[in-house]
Amino acid sequence: MSGLERVPVVVAASHQQIAHMVAHRIAEIVRAKAAAGERAVLGLATGSTPLGVYRELIRLHREEGLDLSNVVTFNLDEYFPMEPESLQSYHRFMRESLFDHVNVRPENIRIPRGDLSEDETEVLCDEYERAIEEAGGIDFQILGIGRSGHVGFNEPGAGPASRTRLVFLDSLTRKDAAADFFGEQNVPFRAVTMGIGTILEAREIALLATGEHKAPIVKRAVEGPVHPDVPATYLQDHPDATFYLDAAAAARLTRRETPWIVGEVEWTKERETRAVLWLSRHTGKSILRLETKDYRDHHLASLIARYGSAPPLNGEVFNELVAKIRGRTKLPHGKRVLVFSPHPDDDVISMGGMLRKLVENDNDITVAYQTSGSIAVFDHEVRRYLDMIRRLAGAFALEMPGMAALSGRVHEHLRSKAPGGVDPPDVRELKRIIRETEAVSALEAVGIPGDRARFLDLPFYRTGLVRKDPITEEDVRRTRGVLDDVGPELVFAAGDLSDPHGTHRMCLAAVERALAEHAGPPPELWLYRGAWEEWDVAEATVLVPLSSDELRRKIQAIFKHQSQKDTAPFPGLDEREFWQRVEDRNIGTARLLEQLGLPAYYAMEAYVVIRDGEPLRNPLVATSTLGA
Repeated sequence: MSGLERVPVVVAASHQQIAHMVAHRIAEIVRAKAAAGERAVLGLATGSTPLGVYRELIRLHREEGLDLSNVVTFNLDEYFPMEPESLQSYHRFMRESLFDHVNVRPENIRIPRGDLSEDETEVLCDEYERAIEEAGGIDFQILGIGRSGHVGFNEPGAGPASRTRLVFLDSLTRKDAAADFFGEQNVPFRAVTMGIGTILEAREIALLATGEHKAPIVKRAVEGPVHPDVPATYLQDHPDATFYLDAAAAARLTRRETPWIVGEVEWTKERETRAVLWLSRHTGKSILRLETKDYRDHHLASLIARYGSAPPLNGEVFNELVAKIRGRTKLPHGKRVLVFSPHPDDDVISMGGMLRKLVENDNDITVAYQTSGSIAVFDHEVRRYLDMIRRLAGAFALEMPGMAALSGRVHEHLRSKAPGGVDPPDVRELKRIIRETEAVSALEAVGIPGDRARFLDLPFYRTGLVRKDPITEEDVRRTRGVLDDVGPELVFAAGDLSDPHGTHRMCLAAVERALAEHAGPPPELWLYRGAWEEWDVAEATVLVPLSSDELRRKIQAIFKHQSQKDTAPFPGLDEREFWQRVEDRNIGTARLLEQLGLPAYYAMEAYVVIRDGEPLRNPLVATSTLGA
């Protein structure tokens, strides 16, 4: 353990590395138990975080002969009420994500049921506890952590002795689950879950957390005292529990955010900058007003000793920040530019100001939309467009063979569709077209002709579900195809890690692999963020000022995405509209620079630039919460 941490923590470079470590630990346990003639008993979790673990277990089974035939599994929880075949059922999730692809025997699989009466469920909970005991207890338990601090569905207030039972879900948990159910109103109010006491009896526990949105609760669970308000803190009392975090989820741990507070620091330029910015904000002084005493009074004596006194260090960091600021005249001119946008609105949300400046600088710009974004279109939008087409045909006496049949099929499906149900191909195609027309309109709003749009429609996204398939060679081939066609000198891609369902992360992985295979000269890579989080000023390498008129024009481009206006189907953890988040973040970044003593601008976008030879993951690993 390090510094203020009360439980062992492993910080990995990526969620893939976490998946590899945990899956291989499970394989080690399974093989050791088999060699001893015993069964391995696993406690399993659902959600996006453990998916990588299950995919690696599948690979180990198929490619390295990992035998799971003598493994017994117990899942943490299930919604109540919930039919096993429902799209959101954890029974279905586990089959599709793991059990259909490995040789765990069906009779060895235990998942709480959500399709019984309350009385039957109480009996089932008692039987579940007995089954775990009869299996010899759980050898290895996988957990996630909710924003409320829950593990399983043990919400704040759950006691350390609690057992498998029927519980009510916290409002925050239901809000976070809203995207899976296509609306919070469709999320069940209850669930069946293993209790804290049941979980703590596992011989080894691995809690997995990824993404910036988990950073605040991870810090509380790891560094705060044990308390019922944060059930994950009970793991501090377990003899063999470990938190496995990616850099983003670990960003607020003291050893990552302010390591100088907990011990000696190996100073690098990045840490020096981060420390000066932290001290400036902590003291309320602009950078150039910081004094030597300020550093000594705030655990930074070793840093100031490197410079002798405050002024040289203050000046160096101040000048470094000033050098990051690039107005239009300092941005690329006359270059071939390729922008990758995970969804059809991420380009204008995250870099709408930059796009306009690139247009004004006579760059040749192509925007490649990586996924259709079709599942993020409400059904009522489809009805609205069909009604418009019908009225158009009537008003101008247009012959539209097949339109009536299509309209009838679509309306019938939408009438009978269950909340969160999978759309048939016709409806998905209509939703794809809606997103594409909005994207073209938004491009034109920033001055880019509509014919400069490329729609890649990557296959990994085309599940019709919130959960996506893994990235395949076909996804990479399509991404590489547009790279080869355009031959860009600059590539822009989304560097977000907090996208609730991982589409941004997967799209970045496709770009990374395509760039590695690209035959042409390696382009300069600019990573943007903004849909979910913004780069902080310490790690950003370029800060682009926006005037009030430029920010207004950017917001007008975002407005072109009418299907995402007012209420987005997948808002993430921020209930505001995307344009409101953009306005606050861009203005907030500029105000932070002003507080630091730099020139005052109205708003700013931030970017991390990766040049030839630099590893793509570096800026993502360094993610912190300092800044806007």
